[in-house]
Amino acid sequence: MTAVVTNAPAPPVARRRTYLSYVGSKVLGAFGSLCFVLVLNFFLFRVLPGDPARTLGRGRFRTEAQLEAFRHTYGLDQSLPHQFVTYVGNTLTGHLGVSLRYRVPVSELISERLGTTLLLVGSSTILAMVIGVYIGMIGAWNRGGPFDRFSTGSTLTLYSMPEWWLGLILIAVFAVGIGPFPGLFPTGGLHSLDVDPNSLQGWIDTAWHLTLPVLTLTLAFLAEYSLVMRSSLLDELGEDYLTTARAKGLRDVDVRRRHAARNALLPTTTLSAISLGYVVSGAITIETVFSIPGLGLLAQEALSIPDYWVLQGTFLVAAAGVILANLIANLLYGVLDPRVRS
Repeated sequence: MTAVVTNAPAPPVARRRTYLSYVGSKVLGAFGSLCFVLVLNFFLFRVLPGDPARTLGRGRFRTEAQLEAFRHTYGLDQSLPHQFVTYVGNTLTGHLGVSLRYRVPVSELISERLGTTLLLVGSSTILAMVIGVYIGMIGAWNRGGPFDRFSTGSTLTLYSMPEWWLGLILIAVFAVGIGPFPGLFPTGGLHSLDVDPNSLQGWIDTAWHLTLPVLTLTLAFLAEYSLVMRSSLLDELGEDYLTTARAKGLRDVDVRRRHAARNALLPTTTLSAISLGYVVSGAITIETVFSIPGLGLLAQEALSIPDYWVLQGTFLVAAAGVILANLIANLLYGVLDPRVRS
């Protein structure tokens, strides 16, 4: 009996790219996304109905010559290709235009309101991240128990509620008051008018005003982190390395903290980084309901004119924040899990 010799090639083996090439591909992809957003940002708001010159000048421009002079001042009389070239050049130099409503540079408006949005949405995102990961971890470790059923049901219920509706409920209960129970928190605003916001008392007053808005967004975002963490940890609980860790005599709490939780945090890390990117865009509904002067309220006000330059500026800053956060998440994930470089 003779052996049959074949010259079939060996199956290909996936080659692992170096981290430098992985970083290069991700940075190039982020740059392409940013270029696409830059083009979309210009043409998207040009299709909005209405003439910004006529809308803003309602009752002020008596003649057609005044209207044309206004268009010439803001470059609205130029062709779309010429406006686009001007827009790209100004954006690259940091000039985002002048607001039609406030008559100040858009970059100045954004810088003034960015801090408020970062404080509001950033605080709620971090709180939702920490609390949600803990809830998901405890729920997965006690799968099917009373805490797991209660936490999953309650977070899904809060997640299904519209943010503005949940905010109105909290205002009615904790700001206006119900029956004999008086309201404890302000109904809106960032700080009281009779308090210096730069003083210690002003900081406390600002935190008091932001309690209900931050609570609203925290409750709305809890399910995102708790469910992802719960699902990831459940996938890890059946792995062999946990059985080996228990065989070595480690307690369940040590197995959960040192082994299972660390590996289950990989998907949550990606979700957290991307969610932090949305901090820049703000929460339009919450800032409107609670009258918080942030980027979300600024964008909502700009839609009513429409104020092209404010809309372009806020949209570009928000999109750039998401793209940057997504890039950071990809780079971080490449460090935590080298398998994604293959």
